[in-house]
Parts: sequence; C-alpha cells; structure tokens
Amino acid sequence: MSTENNSTLKSYIDSATGAVQNAVGSVIGNRGDQAEGQLKQEKAHAEHAASHDTAKLPGFTATSDGAVAADHPDRQSGSWNQTASAAKEFIGGTIGSEELKQAGRQQNREGQEQEARGQVKDLGEGAKDRVTGQLGNAAAALVGDREKQAEYQAQHDVGKAQQRGAEHDIQKEAEAQKRANIDNHKADL
Repeated sequence: MSTENNSTLKSYIDSATGAVQNAVGSVIGNRGDQAEGQLKQEKAHAEHAASHDTAKLPGFTATSDGAVAADHPDRQSGSWNQTASAAKEFIGGTIGSEELKQAGRQQNREGQEQEARGQVKDLGEGAKDRVTGQLGNAAAALVGDREKQAEYQAQHDVGKAQQRGAEHDIQKEAEAQKRANIDNHKADL
C-alpha cells in the first residue's frame, strides 16, 4: 500500500486552498502567492485524478495505492448469467423456440439484478471500510501505534478499491445503456 494517501476529499480542500491563495495574491498583487496558489490547485487536480485511478479486471479491482479488492460473488455470477442468457436467446432465435428465447430474457433480467445487488454490496462495504480505516488510522496515530495505523490504512485502501470497482462497472453500464437508448432513438426516426 502507498504511504501517500490519494484522497478525494484532500484534493478538494487543497484545490480550494490554492484558489483562495491565488485570489488573495491577485488582489494584493503578490505574484509569489498567485503562483503558489496555482501550483496547489494543479497538485490537487493531479491528486484527485490519482485517487480515482483503478485497473478493473474480471473479478477484481486494483488502485493506484496498490490495493486489490475482489468483486462480490454476486457480481461475477450475475455477469455470467447475462452471458449465458445471450446464448439461450440466440439459440432460441436460431431454432425458432420462443420458449428458449423467453428463458434467456428471464435469465438476463435475473443476472442484471444479481450483478446490481453485488455492486450495491461492494459500494456499501467499500465505503464502510474506507470510513473505518480512516477513523482507525487517526485513532492509532493519536496513540502512536504505527502497526495499527498500517492495518487501518490497508483496510481503507482495500475499501477504496472495492468502491471504485463497483463505481467503474456502474458507470460502464450507464454509458452502455445511454448508447443503446440513442441507437434505439435513431432507429425510431
């Protein structure tokens, strides 16, 4: 895990601080404060981007912090059910079996619901682990327990990976649905 915690919240605070410093420097005519404020803003934007960097692979997510989180089993099973359902629908259409096509559509709906349940679980668990890790890290720092700090930081980082993985998949599905809606609209014209 990285000792440099790329925090979204910290990036927002740093960006706001930089903007204020830049503005104050501009008002009082201090080019040094302006430049320093601009640098803080640029660093905050880079930190924000780094806090969202993930590598989403089938079954797990890795973050730029080095944390890796496995997807909830419902996400994988739901995805598999959707893939299998497409085969059923195709075969049903090919051989003229409306019953097989309907079974494929039903399995697809069930797979989508199962995957969504897994995503919600990953989002919730990830958020919980991030908060618990952050609070535990702060408490351990107060008493000087470096070992516990590292444990809580790892919990935070894995929670972040879990949450970012679910967010990635949800965003990807939303974009696919938007494209499908646009294609359907174009076909209706």
